[in-house]
Amino acid sequence: MLEPRPSEVRARIVKAAIALFSRQGFHGTRTREIARLADVSEVTVFRHFDHKEGIFWSALQSCFSSIMPRLTLLGDTSRDEAPEVRLPKIVCVLVDVVTYCPEMMRLIAVALLELRGPAEEVCRANLTPFFTAISDYLTRNIESGKVRTLNPAIVTAALGLTVIMQPELSRIVGGSPLSQLGGRDAINQYSEFWLKVLVPSHADAFPRFSPIKVTEQPVSPAQPYGGDSQ
Repeated sequence: MLEPRPSEVRARIVKAAIALFSRQGFHGTRTREIARLADVSEVTVFRHFDHKEGIFWSALQSCFSSIMPRLTLLGDTSRDEAPEVRLPKIVCVLVDVVTYCPEMMRLIAVALLELRGPAEEVCRANLTPFFTAISDYLTRNIESGKVRTLNPAIVTAALGLTVIMQPELSRIVGGSPLSQLGGRDAINQYSEFWLKVLVPSHADAFPRFSPIKVTEQPVSPAQPYGGDSQ
């Protein structure tokens, strides 16, 4: 039987680390648990990584890498699209991240709460270009009069937080149906809301948003490796 390549072993370790760190946190996860879930020895784990923090940062970077093509494409193209076209695309990417990469969101929270240190730098390096592109797009449309005169940085942060955090927060708001929405319905609802907020012509009467065809493929799910550790 052929021995697995070192790159394959490392990938298994990272995949196991994503599953465990996102579920148990940094301090609640032991390297021997990662080794067991990856089906390798703990000695093998430390042949590929110098320390536990190195495993964690590789796991988080792997999650960032899975969404980077979508973020880059959205940030670099269609600079002159109307808000009615562009905003649903932005919302679509954010909904996909929440839906298909929930482990990444949890790992970001773990990094900021438990590790701190380089956490902010790592998140900034991977996410700032995307959110800067949104802010720059809003700025151009504010200057052209297509979007209300609001602080683009605050709007960008609010847009991101609305999509990322609202589904969980809505669970504690009586009568809110948003936590039960599927992906496409969520895109419709968030797009309709933000177009009403940002675009003057949509303030008084806005017909229900008709889903546009988004050509980009959804991000790949970050599936946990194997089963639960014992």
